[in-house]
Amino acid sequence: MVPRLQLVGITKAYPAVVANDKVDLTVGPGEIHAVLGENGAGKSTLMKIIYGAVKPDAGSVLWNGAPVHIASPTAARQLGIAMVFQHFSLFDTLTVAENIALGLPYDTKLDWVERQISETAARYGLELEAQRHVHTLSVGERQRVEIVRALLAKPQLLILDEPTSVLTPQAVEKLFETLRQLAAEGCSILYISHKLDEIRALCHSCTVMRAGRVTGVCDPHQESSASLSRMMIGADLPTLRPEHHDAGRVLLSVRRLSLAKSHPFATELHDISFDLHAGEILGVAGVSGNGQQELLAALSGEDTRAPDDAILLDGQPVGSMDAAGRRAVGMGGLGFVPEERLGRGAVPEMSLAENVLLSYQDRSTVGMGMIRFGVIGAIASDIIGRFNVKAGGPDAAARSLSGGNLQKFIVGRELSRKPLVLLVAQPTWGVDVGAAAQIRRELVALRDAGCGVLLISEELDELFEIADRLMVIAKGRVRAAIPTSEATVERIGLWMSGLWDSDGAPEPAHSAHAKEAPLV
Repeated sequence: MVPRLQLVGITKAYPAVVANDKVDLTVGPGEIHAVLGENGAGKSTLMKIIYGAVKPDAGSVLWNGAPVHIASPTAARQLGIAMVFQHFSLFDTLTVAENIALGLPYDTKLDWVERQISETAARYGLELEAQRHVHTLSVGERQRVEIVRALLAKPQLLILDEPTSVLTPQAVEKLFETLRQLAAEGCSILYISHKLDEIRALCHSCTVMRAGRVTGVCDPHQESSASLSRMMIGADLPTLRPEHHDAGRVLLSVRRLSLAKSHPFATELHDISFDLHAGEILGVAGVSGNGQQELLAALSGEDTRAPDDAILLDGQPVGSMDAAGRRAVGMGGLGFVPEERLGRGAVPEMSLAENVLLSYQDRSTVGMGMIRFGVIGAIASDIIGRFNVKAGGPDAAARSLSGGNLQKFIVGRELSRKPLVLLVAQPTWGVDVGAAAQIRRELVALRDAGCGVLLISEELDELFEIADRLMVIAKGRVRAAIPTSEATVERIGLWMSGLWDSDGAPEPAHSAHAKEAPLV
C-alpha cells in the first residue's frame, strides 16, 4: 500500500539548536499515528514542516507516493492536510465563523459556514458560538475553534496537537469514536499528545523523538505507559505520593460571589462560595468556558468589580483590590499562573530575566527607579536551573522557548516567590510527562510548606493525583468541594457536564442538595 505521507531525512536547524535531525516518518492511509517526545524534542517543528509553515533545510516529503514541495499552509490545505496547532492561529478581532472561513475557499458564504459550525459542533460535542469574537474566548474554547475548522476541511491527513485538553472524559470518548470513524473512512491522523494512556488506547503506531531524532517506532498497544515514558525521556518517572495531612487556617475565602458578564460572551458568576486552607490543594474541574476565566480574573485582581468582602485574602477584604495590591498582602501575598503563556504569563519579546519583573516588583529588583538587572538575571538563572528549562540563558526571549519550557519557567517564577496563596490554571497543558511530573511535585512541595493552592485544570488525572479536595464549575456555578478520596472520574465528569441534580441543571451552592458537601 502506498503511504499517505512519507518523510525522508528531514532536517531543520536553528542558530541555537537542531530541531529535526534526519527524521524519517511514514503514515499509511487510515492510520492513527502518534508522535511522542519531550518538550523541545522537535515534534512541533516537524508538524509545521508537514503543514508548510516551516521549510526544511534538507530531506524530502512524499504525498501519496509522489514527491511534493509544501511551500505554505495554503498548499498543504490544497493537498488535503489540516492541522490543529497547540499555539493557535486565530485572529482575535474576527468572529469564530470568520476565522473558520479563512481556511475555506474564498467564495464560501458566511451563513453556510455558521450552519456547518453548528452542525459539526453538535455532532462532536464541541460547543461553539459562531458569531462570538475570538478575543472573548478562553484557551479551551479557542482550541475547539481549531478542531472544528480542521474537521470542516474534510482532510486526507489530520494533524492534532493535544486535542483533548478541553474535553470531559465522556467527550474524549466521543472524539475518539469520531477519529476512529475518520480513520476507517481513509483519513490519516497524526496525533500528538502527552497523555500516554490516550496514545495506547487510540493510536495504531507511534514514533518516539528525543533531541530532534527518532529514537524508536512501536505499536503502542504492545507498550505500557511506563515503557513509553522510558522511550521518551530515557528514564523512569519518579512516583508522586502526596502525604495526607490536616489543612490549616483559611487563607482565601470566597462568599456569595456573583458577577455580571464583563462582555456579551462572558460567563456570569452565580453565588460562588468556597474556602481554601493553608496546606491544601483545592482542585477545580470543568469544561473550558464555564466560568473559570471569569473566576480567576475576580480572584487575581484583574477584575475588581466584586464587593470587598466577597473575597478575603488572609482575612483581608480584597474584592476591589487590584492585582499588585493582592500580591503584597501578608507574607508572600497572591501568586498567579494564567492559562495563556504568551501575552499574559510572559511578554514574548522580553527576555526571561525581564519577564521576572512580572512577578518581582519590590526593592530587591527595582530601586530608586532603576531595574537591578543583575538581580533579575540571577533569579531567572535560578529558575532555569531548578526547573530544567531548555533555554539559551536569562537573556533568551520568551518567544524562543517551546511551549512546555516556557510553562516551566512561568510556574517556576511564581513558585520561587513562595506565595501565601497560589492560583494556577492549566499548569501542565502541553507539557511532556517528565516536566508535568516535576511541576506537580513542586506544587505539592509548596502545599506542604503551608501554601494554599487553587488548581484549575481540565486534566482530571492531574486533579485526582495531587488535589486534596475537588469542586466543579459549570455554567458559572460551583458544586461544593468534596474530598478527592470520595470522588470518581465518572462522577466528576457528569458534574462537569452540568448534571448535578435530577433535572440535569447545575444548582446553586445554597440549594438543599448542596448540603451533601458543605462549603468548608
